[in-house]
Amino acid sequence: MSSFNTTLEGGFILMGFSDWPHLEHVFFVFISVFYFLTIFGNATIITVSRMDCRLQTPMYFFLNNLSFLDLCYTTSMVPQLLVNISGIDKTMSYAGCMTQFFIALLLGGTECVLLMVMAFTRYAAVCRPLHYTNIMHPLLCHSLAISSWLGGLVNFLTQTSFIMTIPLCGCHLNHFFCDMLVLPKLACEDTGGTEANLFVSGAIILVCPVALILGTYAHIAHAVLKIKSRAGRRKALGTCGSHLMVVFLFYGSAMYTYLQPVHAYSGSEGKFDALFYTIITPMLNPLIYTLRNKDVKRALCKALGRDTNTR
Repeated sequence: MSSFNTTLEGGFILMGFSDWPHLEHVFFVFISVFYFLTIFGNATIITVSRMDCRLQTPMYFFLNNLSFLDLCYTTSMVPQLLVNISGIDKTMSYAGCMTQFFIALLLGGTECVLLMVMAFTRYAAVCRPLHYTNIMHPLLCHSLAISSWLGGLVNFLTQTSFIMTIPLCGCHLNHFFCDMLVLPKLACEDTGGTEANLFVSGAIILVCPVALILGTYAHIAHAVLKIKSRAGRRKALGTCGSHLMVVFLFYGSAMYTYLQPVHAYSGSEGKFDALFYTIITPMLNPLIYTLRNKDVKRALCKALGRDTNTR
């Protein structure tokens, strides 16, 4: 109990990348650039979508939600990480650590459900094109977005209830943020039952959406095979390809990291895995969704005052 009280008062020391002190300056530059690109890319998508009426569709409504999630998730991690690897301060208060942990759970769970919802919008666009407008009514879109946040909230409450029951001893976290797999390693007692509960709850929030997404795309693939024109197939594949790539990046990295026992988790390896899903994936999402999107390019040119009708 005294160790737990010490943790409450003194907080934690985030080890970050101190195992590789000669690389910390490289990491600082690398992470700063990627963070800027993440902010710029996702903010651009949100701004352009709101400025151009042609982008105020269900697809871009959910893409805006995804961009907002990525902005919040990355911002909850990266500023603290930059302070950490700059050597200014490697400490974090108990309240700050728990707040960061709560935000990560809430936003991560919300994104899991949101990507599943976005798969449904692709199904409606490809398999029910004539009824797409009626199906994806604004009321349904807002309801689905709220449901995504509720799903994230359930994930947050469930896993938080398990973590908060663990008495902590020590203050050195071998990570650059307060992660679900790192906190139990400071436990003062055996946490086998809690670890099992965390694994099951994590598997549910990850595996169930993936299963539904794969089932949805099985129906989409069946519908695409029925399209006779090559142009129609290309359009359908273009509608789904970007979302599938984001699903692969997000769920692939998350399942690789979190679908493993806590005692088998390696902090050294986990830091680099975490860099991928906290920095690189949010930076890539705007590029994946907009790189070959003519509507977004047209809206960007319009926002910049360039005439796109001359070609």
